[in-house]
Amino acid sequence: MASVDRFRLHRLATIADGVGRVDTALPDAAVLPETGGAAALLSALARAAKGQSFRIGLEDAPAPVDQTPPVFETLTSGSSGRPRRILRKQASWIASFAVNAGLFGLGPAVRVAVLGRLAHSLSLYGALEGAHMGCAVYLMGGMRPDRQRAALAAEAVEVLYATPSQLRMLVEAGGPELGALRVVLVGGSKLDAALRAALSRLAPTAGVREFYGAAEASFITLADSDTAVDSVGRAYPSVRIAIRNRAGEALKDGAVGEVWVRSPYLFLSYAGDDPGTARWNRGWLSVGEAGWMEKGMLHLAGRVGRMVTVADENVFPEEIETFLAALPGVARVAVLPRRDALRGVVMVAVMQGDPAAETAILQAARARFGPLKAPRAVIWRKDWPMLTSGKTNLTRLAAECGL
Repeated sequence: MASVDRFRLHRLATIADGVGRVDTALPDAAVLPETGGAAALLSALARAAKGQSFRIGLEDAPAPVDQTPPVFETLTSGSSGRPRRILRKQASWIASFAVNAGLFGLGPAVRVAVLGRLAHSLSLYGALEGAHMGCAVYLMGGMRPDRQRAALAAEAVEVLYATPSQLRMLVEAGGPELGALRVVLVGGSKLDAALRAALSRLAPTAGVREFYGAAEASFITLADSDTAVDSVGRAYPSVRIAIRNRAGEALKDGAVGEVWVRSPYLFLSYAGDDPGTARWNRGWLSVGEAGWMEKGMLHLAGRVGRMVTVADENVFPEEIETFLAALPGVARVAVLPRRDALRGVVMVAVMQGDPAAETAILQAARARFGPLKAPRAVIWRKDWPMLTSGKTNLTRLAAECGL
C-alpha cells in the first residue's frame, strides 16, 4: 500500500470517462494533457505511487520537479490571465480525504463524478479523492451538459463535484432527474436562489454542500442547511480563520478585514517566476479576500484586488453581484468600474437576462446599496465570455464593454 504522503489508486477504485472504463495509463510523463481523461489520471496516480511529481494541463510550462515528501502541481482558475501553477505536497490534499469520507460517506463502490477537465482544481481534487478512497470515479469533463446529465442518471452517481456554472448548464440542458444523487459538493462561488431551487428539482434527495476555498488554501469553510444565507459557512475541520486589519491586528466579530487561514491543507508556493497574490505571515495564509466573522460563520465582502473606491467609499463588486443575481430577470451578472469625471469611478452592471427588468433592477440596487455603490447603468449581453474553469472572464468582458 502507498504511503500516506502520496496519492494511491485504491485496489477497489474504478475510473471511467466518456469512452467508458479505462485501465491503461498514458506514457509516463510529469506533464499530462488536460484532455487525457481517465488515462491521464491513471498516469498521475502511477507517478504518485513512485513518489514522483505530476501536473495535468498547461503543457507548455516547465515540468514539476520531484521532491520529498512527494509533490504535485495544480492550477488556479482566476478571473483573468494565464493560470498560475500551484505547488503542493500530495499530503495536503490527502489530509482532507479522510475528513470528507466521514462527512460525505465516501468509500469503496460509491459512485462519484466530476464535470470539469482535470486541469481544473476542483475536478482533479474530486477525481483523486475518489480514486484514493476506492470509489467508482466518472470523469465527465469535455462532455456536453445534456450528455453529462444523461450519464449521471444512467450511472446512478451519488456524489458530484461541481461549480455553479457547471450546475447551471446541467440544469439548462434538460433531461432525466438525478434521483441517486445524495451529495453535491459545490465550489467556486455561491449558488444563487434560482439555481439552488432548480438544483433541488433536478436532484430532490441531494444534500447541497457549498464550500469556500482557493487553489492555494483548499477547503476553508463548509456550509450546510443551517448556514446563514449570506455566509459561506463555518471553518472546515482543522482550519483556523482570523480577520485582520492592515496592521495585522485581529478584528472583532462584524468588522471587515482581510481573511487569513491556517490549516494542514495549504499549498507550498507558486511554481515558476510568477510571484502570485497569496501572502504568508508566520504560517498563516491570505489569498487576498476581505470578509468578517459573525456567530462563528465567515461572510465574504469580496476580493481585495477587485475593491474600488467610489467617492471615498470602499465598494466590493462581488457583494453587488450576489444581490443582483437573485433578482428576477438576471441570468448572469458582473459588476465592473467605469471612470467618471465627478466621482472618479462609478459601478456598471453587465448582464444576461431580460432587459425589460432593467428599471426594477436598478431601483432595487439603489434601495439596497444607496446611490454611490449601486450600479449607474446596465449593459446587456447576448454572449458571455468564460474561462475554461467556468468562471466569468472579467478582463475580456471589461474590454468588450469599453470599461
